[in-house]
Amino acid sequence: MLSYILRRVLLMLPTLLGALTVTFVVVQFVPGGPVEQLMAEAHATNKGSYKAGRDLDQQHIAALKKLYGFDKPAYVRYFEMLSNFARFDLGRSFLQNKTVWALIKEKLPVSISLGVWTFLLSYLISVPLGIAKAVREGSRFDTLSTLFVLLGYAIPGFVLGVLLIVLFAGGSFLDWFPLRGLTSDGWSSLPWPARIADYFWHLTLPLICLVIGSFAVTTMLTKNTFVEEMRKQYVLVARAKGLSAKRVLYKHIFRNALIPLVTGFPAAFVGAFFAGSVLIETLFSLDGLGLLAYQSAVRRDYPVVLGSLYLFTLIGLVVKLFSDLMYVVVDPRVQFTSVAK
Repeated sequence: MLSYILRRVLLMLPTLLGALTVTFVVVQFVPGGPVEQLMAEAHATNKGSYKAGRDLDQQHIAALKKLYGFDKPAYVRYFEMLSNFARFDLGRSFLQNKTVWALIKEKLPVSISLGVWTFLLSYLISVPLGIAKAVREGSRFDTLSTLFVLLGYAIPGFVLGVLLIVLFAGGSFLDWFPLRGLTSDGWSSLPWPARIADYFWHLTLPLICLVIGSFAVTTMLTKNTFVEEMRKQYVLVARAKGLSAKRVLYKHIFRNALIPLVTGFPAAFVGAFFAGSVLIETLFSLDGLGLLAYQSAVRRDYPVVLGSLYLFTLIGLVVKLFSDLMYVVVDPRVQFTSVAK
């Protein structure tokens, strides 16, 4: 196994390097860099009272380029970026005057709140529902629940979000839920039970949008895996020995059927809060990592774009390796010796 882990770690380096290189090269050809963004913002602020090309003289533009490092050749900036990333120095935002690490830390509470609760609720709903559908395969319950699951999967999260806002968040009907932030003003002065209630009060609508669309795949995967296990020979033998259906389900089928789900936990958990929905965060005014990445790309804030890409790609590769190793933990029959040779 150690040989397999070493090979996988070594393969991470070219993968990570490839993702950074492609993004860096694409960035060089994207029109409207941070210098141009500042010039456009200055022009808009002064309401067109001057022409950027006339009033921002060449010395000023050169000073801005030097400030952002654009006075250096692209290959120099590329190797400086790799050197900094090797030391986990993600750089400093061009437009927000903060380090990339500081920006990520600011957005993490929102992304973790959305991701962790979406992950937990999705699995807490989908796994029991998938087992119930497998046990009652072909019944009316199975048919109706499949229609419900597929309907939820087919509705885009942002469309559901708009509908929930109109119905329950001060739109045309009821005003039950807030539309901004994770907590209310004065949250820190509330007693702890009220803090918890206020926190989930703000999360209710965004979580509904995220959970409805995310648990469909896991539900159907759980059902199909359990149905496949139920049809195997060892289940027929266990039933022929007189074991009850519940004992066969939870003692024999359960462990084998959950292997694909358990091994996917790490990737699903990390993906849930690092791959936040930009539209959901925008709809409910939640300033998370998804919105940060989108705004940074639009405003050409390259250190944030490249730093976030580096961090998230590295975490994704490590989690993928951990997911593969989970097979050995869940099913000792799996061996990596043959793969490593």
